[in-house]
Amino acid sequence: MAELQISDITDEDVTAVITLWQRSGLLRPWNDPEKDIAFARSADGATILVGRYDGAVAATAMVGHDGHRGGVYYVSTDPDFRGKGFGRTIMQAAEDWLRDRGVWKLNLIVRGSNQQVRGFYEALGYRTTDNVQLERWLDGRAPVETH
Repeated sequence: MAELQISDITDEDVTAVITLWQRSGLLRPWNDPEKDIAFARSADGATILVGRYDGAVAATAMVGHDGHRGGVYYVSTDPDFRGKGFGRTIMQAAEDWLRDRGVWKLNLIVRGSNQQVRGFYEALGYRTTDNVQLERWLDGRAPVETH
C-alpha cells in the first residue's frame, strides 16, 4: 500500500476537501459541506482526517463520537488514486482516532443501494445490522428523499 500522510484538516485544506467530496460523489443537495466541515471542526469530539499523497489531498474521513458510539462520514478517496489502499488506510486512521479516545464501537451509515461501498466495508470486517435509521430535520427543512 502507498503511504498517506494523515492529519487533521487545516484551513488551507477546505477547498481541496470539498472538491474531493464532489469528485467522489459524496455531496448531496441537502448537505452543505462547508457547514459540515465547520461543525466538525468546532466539536471537541470530532475532526476531519485528511490523507495527503505527494502533497495532494487524496483521502478524507470525518470522524467523531457522541460519548457512546463513534461515527464516520465523508469517507472518500481521490478517484485517480483508487486501488492504492487509501480507503483502508483512512478508515484505519479513523478507527485509531476513536480508539485513542476510548470509543469501543463504530457505527456506519451506507446507502442501501450502494453495493460497492457496502462491499468495501464488509471487506474491512463491518457487518450489516438489523437496525432502521430514522431522521428528522431540526432546522425546519422539509424531509428529503434520500434513496
